[in-house]
Amino acid sequence: MSACEPLGNRAPLLHLLDAHLPSTVEEAAMCVRLREFVTSYTDCFERTLQIGHVTGSAWVVNLDYTRVLLTHHAKLGKWLQLGGHADGDPDLPGVALREAREESGLSRIAPVSESIFDVDIHLIPARQPDPAHYHYDVRFLLQADSREDLRISFESRDLRWVEIARVAELAPEESMLRLVRKTRPWIPALKSRPNRAG
Repeated sequence: MSACEPLGNRAPLLHLLDAHLPSTVEEAAMCVRLREFVTSYTDCFERTLQIGHVTGSAWVVNLDYTRVLLTHHAKLGKWLQLGGHADGDPDLPGVALREAREESGLSRIAPVSESIFDVDIHLIPARQPDPAHYHYDVRFLLQADSREDLRISFESRDLRWVEIARVAELAPEESMLRLVRKTRPWIPALKSRPNRAG
């Protein structure tokens, strides 16, 4: 892509990426890869781009940041954060919120911030009719009331609020542990506030 070629609907994501501060060297490298991918492919938000595509994820915490909502993904067979394909939508904070609502049934759910919380790139194994491909996953921090009833979607085998301290028991991958580490600094400040139980 030439330097003068317009970025079009990719510009908002690149602006969000400009403002994001990676927490590790590994995440910083993935941010560089994400930028290169987005600037190289005008259809980066489409799942029809078979080498990979940008996805939007939601790290959904409860009201006092002590628990996170995880889904046991039916196809991948792993406990993961909520989220999914953008399907052409460049509004990734909106994608993350939409996917979180669809996969949880929660209505009282909202972004903590429109800023990027985390970036991760991971390989999705081949599964007919799709070849192996990469998800360039952009993750956002959302908050919900854990007292609201959950509804398991067809994409999930289970849905569960998990204590932050116990996420590693279900999801020991570094990409998940990084999200846990990023969440911990929020807990002390919010624990002292009244009426934040949830």
